[in-house]
Amino acid sequence: MIRPEFFVNALVEEGVDCFAGVPDSLLKNMCAYITDHFDSSHNIIAANEGAAVAFAAGHYLATGRPACVYMQNSGEGNIINPLASLTDKEVYNIPVLLLIGWRGRPGVHDEPQHVKQGKVTTTLLDAMGISYEVLTKDESEAKVQISRAIEALQNKEVFALIIEKDTFESYKLENVEVNNLSLGREEAISLVAASLQEDDCIVSTTGMISRELFEYRTAMGQGHERDFLTVGSMGHASQIALGIALAQPQRRVWCFDGDGAAIMHMGSMCIVASKKPTNYIHVVFNNGAHDSVGGQPTIGLEIDLPAVAMAVGYQKAISVNNREELLKTLPALNGYGGPIFLEIKVKKGNRKDLGRPTTTPIQNKEALMAFLQK
Repeated sequence: MIRPEFFVNALVEEGVDCFAGVPDSLLKNMCAYITDHFDSSHNIIAANEGAAVAFAAGHYLATGRPACVYMQNSGEGNIINPLASLTDKEVYNIPVLLLIGWRGRPGVHDEPQHVKQGKVTTTLLDAMGISYEVLTKDESEAKVQISRAIEALQNKEVFALIIEKDTFESYKLENVEVNNLSLGREEAISLVAASLQEDDCIVSTTGMISRELFEYRTAMGQGHERDFLTVGSMGHASQIALGIALAQPQRRVWCFDGDGAAIMHMGSMCIVASKKPTNYIHVVFNNGAHDSVGGQPTIGLEIDLPAVAMAVGYQKAISVNNREELLKTLPALNGYGGPIFLEIKVKKGNRKDLGRPTTTPIQNKEALMAFLQK
């Protein structure tokens, strides 16, 4: 395997000393090293991957040096537009180095939401005319690959290094930020889910939130038919929930969101508010971290999400940060018209034995659709 410090320092030696992106589990050790060794102007944890490419373009315009953009391969969809219409050699001809975690690589077992993306990871790069190599796990060979990548950048090309599982050696984040909040996310999810009415449904975002909601239903001996577990499509749970809410105005629809996911496509909050769904409750479990991919920080606890919600037109916005406030707030939600925004500030982290859904995405979809037709 490759030491994160070796890889990052090899890039710096070649003039690539600015990084931006969205953390990925396959890149978490490298991302942790970057977080510990680069200041906030040289490591931008972006709202989404497309925004990271745009930042890299701006960095190049100002310095003449390319930046490195890191992401999971699920983020390729977000980068297609800026790669095709901004950095492409037939438009502005701006070099960018891409580091792409290859989840769902064919032949390697992974979660269902990664299977299709894994199959088309290199196909999408081919379609955009982007050269790439799968990064070796040998440091001497990796040095040669980095040299080839730098040569492409010097020719003002975008170049991608594809990262497989277990490419980087372990590196633990030293500068760990602790938010000192008392309420755990899993407990908060349980409290909110327990307060729902029988006809309510939930659309939960990707990552730990959907996993913890599934575990709650199992622990309570309940079925999973009321929940749509958005195991992929980070940042889009709020619009899935809006689609249900507008089609079934008689039913309360809850969106269980994370701070990273809400920030990734924050403009969707504007659309929710503009449609004025009175049956819509948007809950953001905010721990200021991308918990599912290594705990890299978000700006979730640095901004006023309820103020954003009110500014774009939500009818009510509330923030709580402990069990007592949450238990007091949940019954009061029945007295408000939606859309309602509820921020619940929670601790980072999750229990180590947290399971994954045992139903397939298609089984989940079919169970929910049957429930919604009752």
